[in-house]
Amino acid sequence: MNKQDNMENMIFSGCDTVELAKKYGTPLYVVSEDIIRERCMKIKDVFLNKYPNTMAAYASKAFLTMAMCKIIENEGLNLDVVSGGELYTAIKAGFPMGRIIFHGNNKSWDELLLAVEHNVGRIIVDNLYELEMLEEITSRQNKDINILFRVAPGIGGNTHDYISTGQKDSKFGIPLDPSVIKDIVNRTINSNNIRLLGFHFHLGSQLFENQIYVNAIEIITKLMNYLKEELDFKTLELNVGGGFGIGYTDKDTPKPIEYFTDIIMETVKLQCDKYKMPIPTIIIEPGRWIIAEAGITLYTIGVIKEIPGIRTYASIDGGLPDNPRPALYQAEYDAVVANKINQKADKVVTIAGKCCETGDILIWDLKTPDLEPGDILAVLNTGAYNFSMASNYNRLPRPAVVLVSNGSSEIIVERQTYDDLLRGEKIPSYLRG
Repeated sequence: MNKQDNMENMIFSGCDTVELAKKYGTPLYVVSEDIIRERCMKIKDVFLNKYPNTMAAYASKAFLTMAMCKIIENEGLNLDVVSGGELYTAIKAGFPMGRIIFHGNNKSWDELLLAVEHNVGRIIVDNLYELEMLEEITSRQNKDINILFRVAPGIGGNTHDYISTGQKDSKFGIPLDPSVIKDIVNRTINSNNIRLLGFHFHLGSQLFENQIYVNAIEIITKLMNYLKEELDFKTLELNVGGGFGIGYTDKDTPKPIEYFTDIIMETVKLQCDKYKMPIPTIIIEPGRWIIAEAGITLYTIGVIKEIPGIRTYASIDGGLPDNPRPALYQAEYDAVVANKINQKADKVVTIAGKCCETGDILIWDLKTPDLEPGDILAVLNTGAYNFSMASNYNRLPRPAVVLVSNGSSEIIVERQTYDDLLRGEKIPSYLRG
């Protein structure tokens, strides 16, 4: 491809996206190491280096591979995991176990045992049943473990119901009933192998307001004061979760991360001064905020179907299996035609996936140049919850993941093959010919 042709193509982290599509095939997840590191540096500048006694953990459920573990390790952030699989990924990547925070509302015995055996830094305990299992596991293993209790502050954010987590009616956390909290904290204080460091809450995902964090901190610090007076318990750590929103389309109103972190720290200081308590270590857990804008997904345009007077559909070679968010909770995305990046976008098309589902629509009414089969569509800001939530629906192999940085690219997850789809399957002996 000559220089003139390249001027028509989208460049991402120094890489020609059309060339990436040719080299690695489509659908293709493309992740920018440069953007990830820029985001981590921003967190250090406006939070970790600005305020003492602070920590930041990357919420890995948004996107996790062994390569991502190494980037987060190199950047000095902690890692938030929510399952045995995520924990095992970190173990295999050699991530420092003392910097692991293990979440989850229904951790199994085996998952907790794995965490204890590998000396994870903190386990966020969601309920009494989990505490009881931890007491038995740590006793059998003769190991100590640090925990925080997840509590439900009883407030919800302005986001989709499926990603709101801080309300009273939630599957997450211990309800803020003073007698319940007092009993479980008192029990933990007297435990032989478990050290209670403090509390955790999470309000939801894709949040654009900061007042909700103020409200939650006021509620939790009141609890901290109650436990100080009743049990002489000193809260050493307060984990305020993440959920900081990013811009997917021009309808969104994203704020800089300091819009959240500054008010969080100001409110904590104000409340701790009010109750004459020392300020605990404050932990944030951004996931989407770090990875979402670091990812794009490349597709090849196939069938273009025009229904006169109604709509034009342009079908891609992926869809719902590699990005279920539009079908799951009406998430919206923007996209560009990577090989026609400088052409006027004066047409309106709907981007349809290839699955046998009417609901497999990736983007409604996208403005594009004239489309042709073979054009490369780049869907923007797909770094979060696309690869993580991908499936093999319709027996479609999962896409490859390519890490790009300063003009170079390398595969970090191989594209699945048809043989991969059958791995683990067996035909019963009585069905064999």
